[in-house]
Amino acid sequence: MRWSETLLFLLTIITSSVVYSAEKLDSFRVVVSIKPIHSIVAGLMEGTDGPELLIGTESTPYGYVPTKAQQQLLKEADVLFWVGAELEKGLVGTIEELPPKVQVIELLSHQGLKILPSRMSSDQRDPYFWLDSRNVMIVIDDMTRLLQQADPKRSHLYERNRRKVLTRLARIDREYEYGYRGMKAGLGVQYFDTLQYFEQAYALKILERVSGSPRQSINAASLLKVRERIISGEATCLLSEKGFPTDNLALLIEGSQINHGILNSFGVGLTVGPDLYFNLMDHNTDEIKRCLNADMQAAGTARELAKQDATKVVDGIGSGQFLLTDHLGRLVSKQTMLGKYQIVYFGYTFCPDICPTSLQILFQAFDLLGESADLFQPYFITIDPQRDSIEVMRNYVTYYDERLIGVTGSQKMIDRVASQFKAKYEKVVEDAMEPDIYLMDHTASLYLLDTEGRFITKFAHGISPEELARRLMDFVDKK
Repeated sequence: MRWSETLLFLLTIITSSVVYSAEKLDSFRVVVSIKPIHSIVAGLMEGTDGPELLIGTESTPYGYVPTKAQQQLLKEADVLFWVGAELEKGLVGTIEELPPKVQVIELLSHQGLKILPSRMSSDQRDPYFWLDSRNVMIVIDDMTRLLQQADPKRSHLYERNRRKVLTRLARIDREYEYGYRGMKAGLGVQYFDTLQYFEQAYALKILERVSGSPRQSINAASLLKVRERIISGEATCLLSEKGFPTDNLALLIEGSQINHGILNSFGVGLTVGPDLYFNLMDHNTDEIKRCLNADMQAAGTARELAKQDATKVVDGIGSGQFLLTDHLGRLVSKQTMLGKYQIVYFGYTFCPDICPTSLQILFQAFDLLGESADLFQPYFITIDPQRDSIEVMRNYVTYYDERLIGVTGSQKMIDRVASQFKAKYEKVVEDAMEPDIYLMDHTASLYLLDTEGRFITKFAHGISPEELARRLMDFVDKK
């Protein structure tokens, strides 16, 4: 495969093979396939000539085939961002023929993202990752590094833009995180399956869907299932997508009083630029809530409050975005950890002494705190995901304390989170003939973050349970 699996890998390629001077910036051409991703890149490049959009404002990727002029544009590009073959199938042939100088970034192969399998085709990836704003937060960090490497003289511009875009993303994430909680599940059906990421991120449940995408043929069984949900009155909302064919819509809703909402996940008809992504996300959430008979006045109030209380983008320990998995298979992100004081420890289940000692001290301190221990949520993040699977983490947590949340994920995402906390670790193989038998030297501190995920302090290994309990309560009492 010619394209890199991660944007971080791309940075290595760019740094070693191409150096762009400020004078050459005008010839530094970034092309983006679809409007939502183009909008994010445009936000990061605001103040420059910006990226070029491949698939027009009135189009979706389904059925798209590049023109000869667009094929030439791609050959002259320095970087191409696309989602992947599941979405822009018409680009595959052109990409395979591009010259080596064009760095092609397939976002579905970015190992730092939460990429879900398609629910309609098990051998395919669900391409709609941008409908989880936390995925976009992660992509933004890597895109910013790319631009800063390519044009170091404007590094401050890209950093300023990154913070601006992240602040806007924090607003919608905060609004959506709380806006869907408590909404009665099981009220909606979909014509096409575009909301899987949105459902998982924001606790929205869709009962059925007719098809995965416009490329898949509509079968009678799927139509019948959705029709039954509608006629029975179980579903009060049917969601379709702007720009997608809905030839069987009349058949589905005939004789019913179901609400029909039209999503716009590609931003069809919206003005191209940095605002497009946020406009389409606002449109989608408003359409979903309206279709589900939510209180739109309350929804508007929630949006205004989120704008006023948007989480500030703070650099420093524990400040980055990540997507991991806990010992029960649930998503763990910066946002899901909010609400309690967080105590984060990096270790591994095969650790012979330091990790068990640290955890024992932590829970002895909790015993001393009594009911006040409920103010804190401990997380054990593995630095050895190769061995620490979800099942292994589940057994480990059960052995220690039911309050502990064990966290694992891909090696690249673990590396990302550890670097955000400035936690160090290194594999130590004592016998080269047995590389699978190893230990991990690692930082053994306990990190304390407040209820909003802001770093407070860290406690060194060796602290007594009594001292730890006293210091934890000192920080809470000062709140």
